[in-house]
Amino acid sequence: MASRSAFILLFILSLVSEKSLASLFSSRLIHRFSDEGRASIKSPGSFPEKRSFEYYRLLTSIDSRRQRMNLGAKFQSLVPSEGSKTISPGNYFGWLHYTWIDIGTPSVSFLVALDSGSDLLWIPCNCVQCAPLSSAYYSSLATKDLNEFDPSASTTSKVFPCSHKLCESAPACESPKEQCPYTVTYASENTSSSGLLVEDVLHLAYSANASSSVKARVVVGCGEKQSGEFLKGIAPDGVMGLGPGEISVPSFLAKAGLMRNSFSMCFDEEDSGRIYFGDVGPSTQQSTRFLPYKNEFVAYFVGVEVCCVGNSCLKQSSFTTLIDSGQSFTFLPEEIYREVALEIDSHINATVKKVEGGPWEYCYETSFEPKVPAIKLKFSSNNTFVIHKPLFVLQRSEGLVQFCLPISASEEGTGGVIGQNYMAGYRIVFDRENMKLGWSASKCQEDKIAPPQEASPGSTSSPNPLPTEEQQSRTHAVSPAIAGKTPSKTSSASCCFSSMRLLSSSILVLLLVVSYM
Repeated sequence: MASRSAFILLFILSLVSEKSLASLFSSRLIHRFSDEGRASIKSPGSFPEKRSFEYYRLLTSIDSRRQRMNLGAKFQSLVPSEGSKTISPGNYFGWLHYTWIDIGTPSVSFLVALDSGSDLLWIPCNCVQCAPLSSAYYSSLATKDLNEFDPSASTTSKVFPCSHKLCESAPACESPKEQCPYTVTYASENTSSSGLLVEDVLHLAYSANASSSVKARVVVGCGEKQSGEFLKGIAPDGVMGLGPGEISVPSFLAKAGLMRNSFSMCFDEEDSGRIYFGDVGPSTQQSTRFLPYKNEFVAYFVGVEVCCVGNSCLKQSSFTTLIDSGQSFTFLPEEIYREVALEIDSHINATVKKVEGGPWEYCYETSFEPKVPAIKLKFSSNNTFVIHKPLFVLQRSEGLVQFCLPISASEEGTGGVIGQNYMAGYRIVFDRENMKLGWSASKCQEDKIAPPQEASPGSTSSPNPLPTEEQQSRTHAVSPAIAGKTPSKTSSASCCFSSMRLLSSSILVLLLVVSYM
């Protein structure tokens, strides 16, 4: 170590001792393995002979290590520190998918809904009006309460000021030093979250090496007041916005150089799944381009060229649709919805029987589940997203099967929204780096989802700063725990269905505009 320090010192001195003219500086360069470099080291025996095999092996070894330090994070995938697993508790939690995340120092766990239709990560915090968080309210969380965040109890928490470029509410602030307020309004009626923004660390782990953790600085909404569906048991512990906005978690991770600018979610048919940050998907996946709005990437819009039911393709069935994991079920433009529903209905030998309190028109009850053709959404370059099982089984009792076509008509003039119910069985890749949506069939097995290139996570700091000009830090930690128990609300639900529309209301307005472009 002493000899190495001496060499570094000599090298620095050689740089500063050279003559300089005006703004032009020059200095001699000394190769680490040169005779001059060897002479500066008291114990040069550790250096290989010049141009020997060991000489070149050592050089390439050092190059490889530098590559891992500089590029390693971009070719790996990150997962929440408690594991990649996502869970869907079903009806009482709006049929959404959730995952456990850890925030702050010491870390506090939150069960957040995953929403690709909004940007902000918010959690209940210094609550004025929040959903109940006691385990007594959620029957399967008997030993684990949901949490409320207190920024003052976190040693890594910082006030997010109105002066920051990401503070959209800055015009309403009296002083640029004030803490930035926020309000996010969602598509579900009277549903919103409001409070103050803070900056803190989100705990993650590399999927290839869970013992090497990442503490990523992100902006978090300190949700003091929630309304609407959030007070009825849906997303009681917060929402992780995964949209393309600068304030979303994927945007922070990518800008910090911790991962490729992409992430994936996989939903299986058993109400569980996976989320991976930095995953760009397999080379064999199908894909389609995201649609911009006024040359900006504002949401995950794609353009469907033709909609088909089985081999029957509808005429004039092109439309714009949003890919939204925060939407429980799927919406299609009115005319296309009618044609799809009637075509599916023609293959069912049963009378339509609308379920009381249910959101869908086409429901049935028979002694067996009928076979109906797949719904196919065709994109450019002959890529097709196939919905193999269009029907949704509600319940089976006394030899009868109750099922529905879980599609509704969009509001007049808007495009479609593909909800997470029709993402089941797929690994959905939101490739923001290449501006495309990717999909491939998957059973969501953890060992089946891997980044395209693997590299050992180094212990170097992030090469790029976050917008808050804070660097990521990486430390070694114990292996992450498996995602916690699946919660479910007690039987006090007010309706037999609690579907949720988490996309922000501003995106809903954009969907109307983009559909006419």
